[in-house]
Amino acid sequence: MAALLSTPLVWMPADHRLLGDHGRAMPFLLLGDKYARAVKVGAQAQPVMFPLAAAEDVPALLAMVDGVVLTGSPSNVHPRHFGEAVADPTLPLDEARDEVTLAVVRAALDSGVPLLGICRGFQEINVALGGSLHQAVHALPGHLDHREPKDAPIDEQYAPRHAVTLQPGSLLHRLAEGAPVVRVNSLHGQGIKRLGQGLRPVAHAPDGLIEAVEFEDARAFALAVQWHPEWRCWDDPLSTAIFRAFGEAIRQRRARRAADARAFAAAPECP
Repeated sequence: MAALLSTPLVWMPADHRLLGDHGRAMPFLLLGDKYARAVKVGAQAQPVMFPLAAAEDVPALLAMVDGVVLTGSPSNVHPRHFGEAVADPTLPLDEARDEVTLAVVRAALDSGVPLLGICRGFQEINVALGGSLHQAVHALPGHLDHREPKDAPIDEQYAPRHAVTLQPGSLLHRLAEGAPVVRVNSLHGQGIKRLGQGLRPVAHAPDGLIEAVEFEDARAFALAVQWHPEWRCWDDPLSTAIFRAFGEAIRQRRARRAADARAFAAAPECP
């Protein structure tokens, strides 16, 4: 068996997009730089992609990595996964990504693979576990508009927008060093409606919207947030702590995988 790399590997999903101009759009498989850079710098791990993976490939691919980060994306989870029709057909969908990531969530939790969900990834986790989504949070009475100012400079789009109240005793609360409230950015139009099975809300926006979840009886690091801690994670203490804790978890998994590989190599061959 080949020796494992010393650097942990983190599976990050591909977005499926059409890119091009002059009527010559072509399909591309994409990973945002900010997500890959946060894993590389903040978690000190190597991002990897498995382009064109299918749901049936998930168990074998998970066995090759030390963690999973489900990234944000311009696309939304298709509402058919929670029994609804598309409310706004102008918004982008990515059913090819849905096929893989919803399977990844369930398999990662079953296998004890460290899991971090961000924005769309947060929503994917909720849907994979039987939850549903508000398709337009800004249209709900009494709710904030959680979308970013799209015409503003990028730094302003990712600036802190509102406070979130943290659940005392949660992992997220500990990572925030006991702070009861933190300020986060906000770049999403959808949000949790019905909470998925086995999820525990650990952060709420001022309008009551769930902003972070943890997992009952998780076998490894498992956290999902609606905001974007990957954005210059090294400049924000909580974001730094999230990726550092994820990095520690994936290094523990890598060490176990390396020990298993050594034990397999040292085992006598069967006659």
